[in-house]
Amino acid sequence: MESKIKVMLVEDNAAYRKALARSLAFGPDIELAGEYGTAEVALRNLQDLSTRNAPDVILLDLNLPGMSGHEAIPWFKKSVPDAQIIVLTQSDKEADVLAAISAGANGYLLKSATIDRLHDGIRSVVEGGSILDTGVARFLLNLLQKNAPKTEEENRLTERELEVLSLIAEGMAKKEVAVQLGISARTVAIHAAHIYKKLDVPNAPAAVNKAYKTGLL
Repeated sequence: MESKIKVMLVEDNAAYRKALARSLAFGPDIELAGEYGTAEVALRNLQDLSTRNAPDVILLDLNLPGMSGHEAIPWFKKSVPDAQIIVLTQSDKEADVLAAISAGANGYLLKSATIDRLHDGIRSVVEGGSILDTGVARFLLNLLQKNAPKTEEENRLTERELEVLSLIAEGMAKKEVAVQLGISARTVAIHAAHIYKKLDVPNAPAAVNKAYKTGLL
């Protein structure tokens, strides 16, 4: 028979911690390896555990008295490097999510998660995966998409934008460019804004300079 997954709870709300401990008993492959109300006490007890009894997974609240969950994550990583950490919290704040994951958390679940999802998350991180609350996952995906490097196609200037940039490079003002191309000054301004964004520059001189350096002009 395979050994059970040892789970440690670090949660300051005693009633919730006890309820959570009882719910873990419903996972036939999961056992409680300890429950603590503060990160400091949990870390002290980890120093006295043999490697054989060390937890495989730590369920960690963020809003703890004394040392916060955020502050505790690196310490848990140092004390039990092989343990996986799942943040179990009420906070869905973007700053908390980013701080926890940046510190090394392997998962992030809200306390509203079902017991089945929690059990699945525990098994997932032990197998090398991760578990994220649906809202958290959506936020991270949006963040990655927002900060992802733009493709060459997205950065490429359109034919009209190149015309506008060429005329600006000749020293024309936007109104003069508008007259030359037979379009409104507002349209020229819109094209210019797109050019600056694609070239990642603040203004027309910088755009012209970068265009010559990169061979656009």
